[in-house]
Amino acid sequence: MKLGDWVSLLCLIAVGYILWQIRPLLLLFFAAVVIALALNSLTKQICRFNVSRRLAIPLAILISIVIASLFMLGIVPPFIQQFRLLVDLLVRFSQTLPDRLADLQTYLPERIRLPEVGDFINWITAPDSAIIDVFGNFFSFFNSSLRVVLQALFVLVLALMMLTNPSAYLEGILLLFPSFYRQRAREIFSKCELALGNWLAGIIISSLFVFACSFIGLIVLGVDLAFAHALLAGILNFIPNLGPTLSMGFPLVVVLLSADPWKAIAVIILYVIIQQIESYWVTPTIMAHQVSLLPAFTLIAQIFFASIFGFLGLLLALPLTVVAKTWIQELLIQDVLNHWDLSPTSRLHQAKLRLIT
Repeated sequence: MKLGDWVSLLCLIAVGYILWQIRPLLLLFFAAVVIALALNSLTKQICRFNVSRRLAIPLAILISIVIASLFMLGIVPPFIQQFRLLVDLLVRFSQTLPDRLADLQTYLPERIRLPEVGDFINWITAPDSAIIDVFGNFFSFFNSSLRVVLQALFVLVLALMMLTNPSAYLEGILLLFPSFYRQRAREIFSKCELALGNWLAGIIISSLFVFACSFIGLIVLGVDLAFAHALLAGILNFIPNLGPTLSMGFPLVVVLLSADPWKAIAVIILYVIIQQIESYWVTPTIMAHQVSLLPAFTLIAQIFFASIFGFLGLLLALPLTVVAKTWIQELLIQDVLNHWDLSPTSRLHQAKLRLIT
């Protein structure tokens, strides 16, 4: 290798190392791109009514704020109320705990002795207790909430800045490509935008289906806070595989604390049926015309991006997979592998001729 080749290799390694170190910032940038794309799609829909883009952008932002506020008003107050009821129930349960343990001890053999309430309290409050560690992690989680809020504000501001003039940012990114490939890169970015828009439309339709079915089913079962649970199920549907399982936990807690805990089985059956219909009928029907992602590849992508980027990578696993799929299909397959011209003297060409003959 020549000196120039070694310098190029070292520069490539340095760039890769820098990108690896700033990968959380790159993920925040990608989240801003997804939000800007969603707002831009809404802006284009508003512009169809002969509204200028300068006026359509504030209208799209206002509509998004109203929708987000309705979501928060539909979820947060009911769950705060339910959390208070849960605390009251736990307090009442702790007051009756000695009597419950005494009654349970009468049904057990003498060789099996339940711990006294005082011993249980001493175990909880011990310095090396796992409960103390859990509460310590709980408070450290809230201490890091400020960083999460600042990151969310950064993403929103960045998304709004890109929304005002998206072409300028695209031209700046295209300068990173060789001059002969910039036009082709522009086409690939356009296909990425189309694929992300199709994915976003498909996941919104799927989430609305999950919300409607969950709301109707919980109303029929007589579960409290049916609207809040259904709304949360629709939002968590944006996280495939894990979201539906997480959304099931909240109505289960409410049912188990109610006067009819047997309804928990019915709630589990309801959510399983909704998930099966959504996975094997709604999503294939919608995504067949939007974005084709195999379930196994989706799960692998979730694990991969979650291991690299953490929880935010899990949330953005699907849009990241959509973009990666588009670039692999266009750059690697279309531009490289499909046009790989082997020279007659190469070993691969000779091996190919031997296989043919």
